[in-house]
This record gives sequence, structure tokens and C-alpha cells, in this order.
Amino acid sequence: MRISTPTMYNLNVSSMNRQQAEFSQISQQIASGKRVVNIADDPQAMTQAVNIRQSKAVTEQYAEARVGVRNSLAQEENVLNTVSDVYARAKTLLVQASSDTLADPDRAAVASELKGLYESLQGLANTRDGNGRYLFGGYQDDTAPFIKNGAGTVDYVGNTNVREQQIDGDRRMAIGHSGQDVFLNVHNSANYGVQADAANQGALRFDNVNIIDPNDPNFGQQYDITFEENAGQLQYRVNGGAAIDYNDPMKIPLDGIELEVNGVPVAGDQLTVARGADLNTNIFRTFEQAIAVLDQPAATDNQKANRANQIRSAMQQFDNSLDNVLTTRAEVGARLNELDGLDTIGGNRELAYEQALSDLVDLNYVEASAEYSLRIVGLQAAQKTFVSMKEMSLFKFL
Repeated sequence: MRISTPTMYNLNVSSMNRQQAEFSQISQQIASGKRVVNIADDPQAMTQAVNIRQSKAVTEQYAEARVGVRNSLAQEENVLNTVSDVYARAKTLLVQASSDTLADPDRAAVASELKGLYESLQGLANTRDGNGRYLFGGYQDDTAPFIKNGAGTVDYVGNTNVREQQIDGDRRMAIGHSGQDVFLNVHNSANYGVQADAANQGALRFDNVNIIDPNDPNFGQQYDITFEENAGQLQYRVNGGAAIDYNDPMKIPLDGIELEVNGVPVAGDQLTVARGADLNTNIFRTFEQAIAVLDQPAATDNQKANRANQIRSAMQQFDNSLDNVLTTRAEVGARLNELDGLDTIGGNRELAYEQALSDLVDLNYVEASAEYSLRIVGLQAAQKTFVSMKEMSLFKFL
């Protein structure tokens, strides 16, 4: 068989090109640290790697979403902590104002400080987050959720819905609370409260509500107590029931509870006894009523009794509102704890993705180094062979 000189040249060039391509490939792998640089290197591994990278990107997006939710919840928790301090200070001032030894000018000074707390509370209720959104405005961002109306009282004009954010594959979390839930509602308050009718004309004062039997089948009802006079004897009716003689002071028995009252009522005076959630739950109304009663001098027994009743009602409402804020803060804390747990799970998931990607496409440097040395030897051998063979020619022997 005749082997021509071009054939030998072509074979040697092809061998060197192949060795050069293999050397370039292993050099590129070492430089990039990846076993699979192009999809042609390992189509199946590259396809799996693309799917894993997509899942990893989704996990990273959820992690970024949790950062935003955590920041909003942390800011809400700080605001609620300050709100708790406002309520506690207001309650302290009302306890001070309830003393009979305090003069009317002193109560007016207390009312002045309460006004400052009232304005501060409105500012806290209208707090914005880092994105300029109102923390307690729901979906509404264009106007403050708590504004003063023409009468000078604060109304809630925000949205009652709460924004939610997808923080994991199958978990959406509420971002904050609406202003109605925080400042206008009481979450299932178990505390009993008493509200005296503002039109009462007597000197009746209510005191404590004592729980006697929480297992009473009618425990938890609302009671409307109305006073009347029959043949010179003061009497009262509970929810329109039978008339019962009133004595000063006395404990009015109800279902599982008893109400302590003192002072002399007049016919038509009324009291309402109910759970906190069934009475006034608007904390701004509580402030407004307390400020109004403290600003008004009391000279008669009726005025003094009305002031004492309004102050005691306000203190009960501050207690209920404080419980509500603490409950809300507990919910915020639970969400923050859940975010920490999801961060841990997400971090472990990202590590698993990284490990899977590494197994698929990362380079084994020990094997790659040996392969690199082998390719150098192969390329050098092909080059030396070509150099030697190109000198072989019949013309040298002519």
C-alpha cells in the first residue's frame, strides 16, 4: 500500500489538533473550576444543573422576601413597644387623677399630659415603614390611616386588610396588622368592664368586678343594670328582670360575678357590665373621654361620681387595650420566630443545592491535574512525532 507524504502530514496534523483540543479543554476546566463548561461536555449533568440553579434562585428570592418582612415586623414591634409605654403612662396618670385629694387644676394638668400622649399615639399609629407605607394603614398608602375629623376626634380611615408576602414555597405571611386590629379592637378580652351612662344624675359609683364562678353556665354575658324608686325604696333591675332592693354600699350578684357599687343613684341611672370586647374598644375615644372629664371641674356629688366612673372605665379600657397590644406583639414575635426557622430551612436547602451543583459540574482538581499532565505529554509526543516524520523523504536519498 502506498502512503503519500500528504497523508502522513494530515494524520500528524489531525493528531496534534486533537491533542491540542483536549489540552485546551482540560486547561479551561482548571481555569474555571468546572467539569462541565459547555453543554456538550455533559448534556445530562448540565440539564440537571440548570434545574437546580432555578430552584436555588427561587430559594434566594424567598430569602430576600423574608428580609423585607422581618424589617417591617421588627419596626412594628418597636412601635408597639412604644404604644405599650404610652398606655402604661396614661394609666398611671388616671390613677393619680382618681384621688379625691387632687384639686381641679391638678387634674387639668394631668389632662394636659394626657393630650400629649394622645397626640403621640396618633403619630405612632401613622408610622411609615422603610418603603413609605403606613404600618397600620392596610392597603391604603396615599393618606394617613388616623386623621382628626371636624369635631377634633380621631377616626380610622385606613384599610382593614393586611398585606401578605410569599416567604416560602407554600407559606404567605401577613406583614403587620391593620390599625383597626391594634387601636380599635380588643382580642377576646376576658376582663369584665363597667360603663356608667353619661346621663346618670345620682352619685352612684362602681368599683371592682369580682369573678366568683367562671364555670357558671351564663358566665360572660352582658348585663344592663337600671335603677328605679318604688315607694321610697331604691331598686335595680338586671336586663329588665325582677326589681331588687338597693343598699349602699352593696355587691350586685350576677352570673358568676359580682359588682361592687356605692353611693346613692337616682331613678333612671344605668350601668353596663360586659366583657372588654363588648364595651368601648377605641383607644382614641378612651383618651378623648378621659381628657374631657378631667378638664371639666366637678362641684356636685353627681359630677364627682360621674368623673370617678369615667376615670375607672378609662383605666379598664387602657388595661384591655394594653392586653390587646401585648397579644399583637406576641403575634409579631411568633412571626419573627417563624422567619428565623424558615431562614434556617432555606439555608440548609441552599447548601443542598450547592452540593448537588458541585457534584454535577464542579471539577475534581486531583483528577484534572493528572489529566492536564497527561495531555501535555500527549501533545508533546504528537509534536515530536510530526517533527521526526516530516524529515522522512525519498528525496534525501537521491
